[in-house]
Amino acid sequence: MAEIMRLQKYLSQTWVCSRRKAEEYIEAWEVFINGQVASLWMSINPDVDSVTLWNKAIEQQKQFAYYKFHKPRGIETTCAQRWWKSIIDIINTPERVFPVWRLDKDSTWLILLTSDGRMTNYLTHPRYGHEKEYVVETFWAITDDALYRISQWIPILWKLTLPCPVERISTWTFRITLREWRNRQIRRMVEYVWWKVKKLKRIRIENIELWNLLPGEIQKLSWEEKKKLFESIGI
Repeated sequence: MAEIMRLQKYLSQTWVCSRRKAEEYIEAWEVFINGQVASLWMSINPDVDSVTLWNKAIEQQKQFAYYKFHKPRGIETTCAQRWWKSIIDIINTPERVFPVWRLDKDSTWLILLTSDGRMTNYLTHPRYGHEKEYVVETFWAITDDALYRISQWIPILWKLTLPCPVERISTWTFRITLREWRNRQIRRMVEYVWWKVKKLKRIRIENIELWNLLPGEIQKLSWEEKKKLFESIGI
């Protein structure tokens, strides 16, 4: 049975609005409970009561799980059982979660793990163009000309890549931000300009950053991280 909760809390938990905004809607007589105008002091039972805002029914969202995970090298990001070690062999969460994007075993990455299929679709569909930031180390010193060519466009997999920000960090390393994703894209881009990737690390997905998360460590997204992520992907 669902808990009895204040109306403002219920509206904020459904991601309709913040608690403060909910109070404004209630005071403006725009929120109804079971067909009756709601008041600030009222509480509801989500299993029993019907809540509407602007004549639209508001339903409590299923509680999804959201984690960020620092994938070590040698781990494949698939939920399928393999003879080699995969991500499901090393994570331990109370919920059943799956990785957003499949990535190669040779890289270390920031990975999002979730049970929310809708968010996964928003993040992975090419038309939304969400940002993913990487730090790339090459086997030998990479030239300014090569970095410039990578930032413009590279023909891989029968299509030109989109222009992207590239910033030098040192003689051998640079930072790149993509708004698209193709199989082994950065490695193919670097190989096209006659260099080769030694190490590749994804450090950011939209507003979610790797920070000091060690390889193999997993952490639940904070409320603020989830809020900003949802805002950036339009949920």
